[in-house]
Amino acid sequence: MKAERHAKILELIKHESIETQEELTEKLKQHGFEATQATVSRDIKELRLIKVSSGGKGKSENKYKYSVNNSRNEIDSRLTTKFKSILNEAIMKIDYAGNLVVLKTYSGMAQAAGAAIDAIDTPDIIGSVAGDDTLLIVMRSEAEAQDFTKKLSKSVRTL
Repeated sequence: MKAERHAKILELIKHESIETQEELTEKLKQHGFEATQATVSRDIKELRLIKVSSGGKGKSENKYKYSVNNSRNEIDSRLTTKFKSILNEAIMKIDYAGNLVVLKTYSGMAQAAGAAIDAIDTPDIIGSVAGDDTLLIVMRSEAEAQDFTKKLSKSVRTL
């Protein structure tokens, strides 16, 4: 149900100018989704929606609508300062083979790096397993593993 609601939210904000959580809640109800304002608020956070100008030129006309965050580097936009700091301190090397991404970390840091990677919450990542100094990330495809490796390498400094 949550996945269907998320899909409907993305569809609604793509095709309509929705300015408030209340308006989005009402639109969902019109499409058969019973959701409270609190649920919609959580959905907005989970989908990482942003508000963008709807294009009005005057101050009184300038309104904001929900939109998908199309940040150039999705990893940077999804990492909090805390998790980015953890990854900067933990990771020594990033590589991939097939659909697997391997992060080599300092001893004892793989689980912290894994928690930071899990916080990115992207559908491209199937799961991860952390040892003491190695984090194995299973991606859906080799292309996604390669792309994730490039983006993560740009986001964190490695030795």
